[in-house]
Amino acid sequence: MNAHDVAQYLQENPDFFERHAELFASLRVPSPHGGSAVSLAERQVGGLRDRLRASDARLAELVRNARENEIISDNMLLWLRGLLIERDAQRLPDTLVKTLASGFTVPDVALRLWGVEDAPAEAVASGWAQPVPDDVRSFANSLMAPYCGLNSGFAVAGWLSEHVRSMAMIPLRVGIAPQAFGLLVLGSPDAERFASSLGTGFLARIGELASASLSRLLPR
Repeated sequence: MNAHDVAQYLQENPDFFERHAELFASLRVPSPHGGSAVSLAERQVGGLRDRLRASDARLAELVRNARENEIISDNMLLWLRGLLIERDAQRLPDTLVKTLASGFTVPDVALRLWGVEDAPAEAVASGWAQPVPDDVRSFANSLMAPYCGLNSGFAVAGWLSEHVRSMAMIPLRVGIAPQAFGLLVLGSPDAERFASSLGTGFLARIGELASASLSRLLPR
């Protein structure tokens, strides 16, 4: 009889140690943490403790993630509320940028819109109505999802007030329209803030809400 035969026999006879309780108590096995051998019962208890510690750590991680998601959700609602109560459509872009930066602690935010009729002079001064080159518009049209990653010398990085190492670019479009009518840019001096490994689902939701709100400025 070899080790495989013994293992198979024990699997096929789960009551073996019930019938031979004295054997179960006397068996000694190596400790998983080094040192002298321990009884089989002690080894099982130790294994249960290790699994319990792993479960506790996993639960703590889930609770932490839930709290972070709750904070993000609350911030999203406050940001959206600020957009909904802004009655002056011409002030909406500035409101969006300021509340987005403060609500989500984004170091630098820039917004450009095109195809907007009768943009006031102060809109050009604040930035969102400044002319946008055709190549940037084409780039925005090509984005089917937000870009998130390092600043690789993108021209739109010049819209931001400070040098940034990582950035997110969110195209703004009406529904599923192929053509974008604007671009929202988030920047940070932290290379990991908008790392390419991050998911873009949250940024996509921001883009959808921003697009729906700013579409009030488009010609009917």
